[in-house]
Amino acid sequence: MNKQIFRQAFGKFFAGLLCVALPVFLSAGTVRFWNGWLLIAILFVPMFAAGIVLMRRSPKLLKKRLNAKEKESEQKLVLVLSAVMFLSAFVVAGLNFRFRLIVLPAWAAWIGAALCLAAYVMYAEVLRENAYLSRTVEVQEDQKVIDSGLYGVVRHPMYAATLVLFLSMGIVLGSPISCAILLLYIPIIALRIRNEEHVLEQGLAGYGAYRKKVKYKVIPFIW
Repeated sequence: MNKQIFRQAFGKFFAGLLCVALPVFLSAGTVRFWNGWLLIAILFVPMFAAGIVLMRRSPKLLKKRLNAKEKESEQKLVLVLSAVMFLSAFVVAGLNFRFRLIVLPAWAAWIGAALCLAAYVMYAEVLRENAYLSRTVEVQEDQKVIDSGLYGVVRHPMYAATLVLFLSMGIVLGSPISCAILLLYIPIIALRIRNEEHVLEQGLAGYGAYRKKVKYKVIPFIW
């Protein structure tokens, strides 16, 4: 096991945990916000398990994803907008719990949890199918177009998985207002996809033909 990768992975994992826990529980004014703990468990237990698997089976892929930095200016904007969206959704969820504004029933949170886990399963399949999967918009050396499996259904199955995951988070937190805020992910990811497809069509051989073959970007028959 590479100790440097382990330290880097643990550092980012812990930082991500704090980025969720602090706004959720500070705005709630208590740690007795069970929806917050449910979200943390859903997000970070599978993430920890996936990190261990990648560290043992594909450390190069893990290192690539840990060291990823966006080069495209549009993608840097996407990251900023996403951060603002998530922070707003988490703070509002905590305030919604504290002041009992519009709180969803417990059974809705468990449905949201099931959707989140389903999104993780889909994301794991995308990782299995595409060895070139990257956190950044780029064309890698010797990269080839993947057009089978989920990539034969939509061009961006990873974003389909994140769409389900992120839109479910507000349900898990029991906050319809947070659900509304997280809907902003749709135009944000549309901006990312537009730039990503431009980069891929310019630099990845065969991507233009793939776009014609697989017509839908994220949701079959819709988008």
